Amino acid sequence: MALIVQKFGGTSVGSVERIAQVAEKIKGFKAQGHDLVIVVSAMSGETNRLIGLARDICADPDQREMDVILSTGEQVTIGLLAMKLKSIGVPAISYTGAQVRIETDSSFGKARIQHIDEAKLRAELDAGKVVIVAGFQGVDGQGNITTLGRGGSDTTGVALAAALKADECQIYTDVDGVYTTDPRVVESARRLEKVTFEEMLEMASLGSKVLQIRASNSPANTTCHCVCCTVSRGPDLITLEEDLSMEQPVISGIAFNRDEAKLTIRGVPDTPGVAYKILGPVSAANIEIDMIVQNVSKDQTTDFTFTVNRNDQRRTEEILRKVATDIGAREVAGDSAIAKVSIVGVGMRSHAGVASKMFEALSRHGINILMISTSEIKISVVIDEKYLELAVRTLHSAFELDAPEQDSDHI
Repeated sequence: MALIVQKFGGTSVGSVERIAQVAEKIKGFKAQGHDLVIVVSAMSGETNRLIGLARDICADPDQREMDVILSTGEQVTIGLLAMKLKSIGVPAISYTGAQVRIETDSSFGKARIQHIDEAKLRAELDAGKVVIVAGFQGVDGQGNITTLGRGGSDTTGVALAAALKADECQIYTDVDGVYTTDPRVVESARRLEKVTFEEMLEMASLGSKVLQIRASNSPANTTCHCVCCTVSRGPDLITLEEDLSMEQPVISGIAFNRDEAKLTIRGVPDTPGVAYKILGPVSAANIEIDMIVQNVSKDQTTDFTFTVNRNDQRRTEEILRKVATDIGAREVAGDSAIAKVSIVGVGMRSHAGVASKMFEALSRHGINILMISTSEIKISVVIDEKYLELAVRTLHSAFELDAPEQDSDHI
């Protein structure tokens, strides 16, 4: 039989009744003789509740203490699930990330896993127990609790599967597959049967909620093809492949992200090294920068604009105000009413005209593009947030993603 790591998201364990359903599913796998490591998220809504409590106390909470608070959500879930499994005759034990010893760096709120000590897990598996591990969390070298960022339970699941050399990693979600876009925005969105590693990584990084970005970059020794399953049904297979056939459509999907903020520092002296003077302090604060645009005016000054996660906007503005004083810039402005929309597809490599078709479709509906970023297999634009759903529907239709089959030569 197989060693399987299963991850259950917040909606799958969102109530006592759903936890009971998960326990019965686990019991069925255990009855087949499989060794099981279960990773769970906090119950749906719990993380937001904890964030709200923290912000009621302090408008700008300390990140270390925030991780202490947020890690408790998963701790409740692992205890409840372990209790339920024991009550139906399945030997089980729960562990927090610190108890397993999931070691991370000290980047509170978005820590990265550095090492997992699997000895304790193997001992419990050898004893015939189902091991339940809190997702989304770990511990740094100083013993501080850390969290891996929103969606980090996916990362925990895949990382444990890699450390244990599991036969399979299954990610249970509230959707039944990877779609061309979010079906809640576009009803005609299609479920994909296959997607390349590159496309999955791009879609995850650009806002697709099926798989957290670091989880989609899974190690080669772990089979991660059952990435989308529901509790009530069996796994819906989505095959992650290195490459697909020549008949791969030009565009495979549309991703979007509402969690963006745009920062602009205006009137920056146009001198060598100024970009580093602006972005260096931001990066030093462990704030991830996404899209960047720089415009030089006739008076030899520049407006420098970039995007960050919306949660980092306040800290970034504070840093930029100090930078503006140091370099003699005119002002700093922030805008959180934006969103990023991206089209993704390996077929772009061999087809011209994709960008122009995207821009033409948006312009027909009066959607102004604020920023543009491209790579070989994606084009991203920043737009006003109020146009997000219209933009997604427009592009989904323009690239005929709701069609049963797509002619790869049609652009």
